[in-house]
Amino acid sequence: MYKKFLSVFLAVMFLMTVGISESKASDKNLIIATATTGGTYYPVGVAIGTLISIKLAKKYKITATAINSAGSGENIQMLKNKEADLAILQALFGAMAYNGKGLYKGKPMKDFRSVTMLWLNVEHFSLLKKYAKTGNIMDLKGLGKKFSIGKRGSGTEGSGRVILGALGIEIGKDIIPEFLGYNASAQAMMDGRIVGMNTPAGPPVSAVTQLFAQLGAKKVVLLEFTDEQLEKIRKVYPIWNRYIIKKGTYPGLNKDIHTIAQPNFLAVRPDLPEETVYLITKTIYENLPFLHNIHKATKAMSLDKAIDGLPVPLHPGAAKFYKEKGIKIPANLLP
Repeated sequence: MYKKFLSVFLAVMFLMTVGISESKASDKNLIIATATTGGTYYPVGVAIGTLISIKLAKKYKITATAINSAGSGENIQMLKNKEADLAILQALFGAMAYNGKGLYKGKPMKDFRSVTMLWLNVEHFSLLKKYAKTGNIMDLKGLGKKFSIGKRGSGTEGSGRVILGALGIEIGKDIIPEFLGYNASAQAMMDGRIVGMNTPAGPPVSAVTQLFAQLGAKKVVLLEFTDEQLEKIRKVYPIWNRYIIKKGTYPGLNKDIHTIAQPNFLAVRPDLPEETVYLITKTIYENLPFLHNIHKATKAMSLDKAIDGLPVPLHPGAAKFYKEKGIKIPANLLP
């Protein structure tokens, strides 16, 4: 069955050239906002959209199409504007927006609800090895070189600013920011136009794989974080935890990398029908092997972890499914 799904998925990936400006959300023909194509959000979003369409189109007339975007910041705005029905978001952006903190200080945006946790957004700070004095994130302090921190308004830029700010690394002083997507960042590093990039995503990240394959582990490194640095970051937002990128994850990577990670989650417009969101949630959890086959990052997904760390309340449709499965929903996540 999943071989058939995989063939359909590949066909959909080939056809996925829909631009944001061409897309309009609706209650049946759903739009899923993701991020740039070189990360994890986009392929997983396409996989979820393909799964929904395969399983729900015939009987319920529900289809879903994933589109690329600038990431979490833009996705939240798209949900508010009803330009998207579902979106993949960083827990950081979800928490900031819903509670009116950080980038949204005094201006909360509550036009979205949770559906499920997805996978961990693993921090990948890549740097050309000749500029890596220690292999630690503090190699960026006083670097004075061009470094891509993600597209403007993206979750990548937002989380990068929080992390570096917590460690006293100043963007604009210690590093000269470039605002590039994942694939563009990798290409710029390979061309020597920038010296590093920030590409948080579920490993393996295609842009990082490309970078290691082209330059090799002798010319590029992934910067690490100490426990003390992790605690400094957690004092600002306690959503990051320790994560180890295993050796062999990327071409030539011959040692484990001690980095950090935060969760990603699937969000939805609050006014989508309860039955629609219920069917989407049910479909995802009845077909996890399909998602696992598309991207290794989704192997972190399981029903017993579905609501762990969600930063905003559940949509009633998702809550209905979890209650049916006997999952105890804490008060802060109740619709």
